[in-house]
Amino acid sequence: MGQERRPLLSHINELLRRLRRILITLGATFFVAFAFGVENVHLYGYTIPVPYPSIYHSIADYVIRAFIQDELPPGLHLININPFDPLFAAFYVSFLISLVVAVPVAVRELWAFVAPGLYRHERDMAKYALIPSFLLFVSGASFAYFIIVPFMMKFVLYYTQVLGVEPTISLKAFVNTVVSLTLATGVAFEYPLVMGALTFLGVVGARTWRRNWRWGVLGAFVIAWIISPGTTGGIIETTIGVILSVLYFIGVFAAYWIERRRGHPTRSYEDLR
Repeated sequence: MGQERRPLLSHINELLRRLRRILITLGATFFVAFAFGVENVHLYGYTIPVPYPSIYHSIADYVIRAFIQDELPPGLHLININPFDPLFAAFYVSFLISLVVAVPVAVRELWAFVAPGLYRHERDMAKYALIPSFLLFVSGASFAYFIIVPFMMKFVLYYTQVLGVEPTISLKAFVNTVVSLTLATGVAFEYPLVMGALTFLGVVGARTWRRNWRWGVLGAFVIAWIISPGTTGGIIETTIGVILSVLYFIGVFAAYWIERRRGHPTRSYEDLR
């Protein structure tokens, strides 16, 4: 806050420069993932991964094959309905890879832009939230990738077999389900972090979170209904809803802990009436 003021145009130019770096990272990573493969070269007893141009054995194709190996149960056949579905799948996965690589760059660039204008307690909040947000996202994405998606695929397989229908799934639908459900569940697991941030900023008090726990649980199940594929008869929705409800109560405890560290409770709407 002690830095000298700069003209608005200078801030805009700095923001555009940092956004340009983020977009360059996003585009370059997407191009490499979509159009380059990796070949291991053995040289003097060392194994060196060397990238080479190839859209048939690209990094995105390798990730798609990993999806098929990890998520597709034996008996559920993958088919290609549209001629361009394989390219769409590679495009989708390449974007996912580029997003994962560009997020740390985006966080660094945006933090460097906004940090000089923040108070010390606001900077501390952002630093303290960085590791928990990463762990929560990884936990949610891992839960979806290793539990939700395999269970859903097995459910589809068994249900189609009972009906006497050939169990098949298109490549486009398969990749879209894996990627979108993994990302959505990872973001949904940020539930308690958002609650803690609102309490830290003085927007919502811990007592308000506790008093309105029924709405919090309802919101958890609404989020679960939104991000779930809706193909398992409510099993996946209920599982995600229960987990998010547990995370809500963790957020309540985190809000109380934040207020205790701060030394005074946040004045809620009920206290002001």
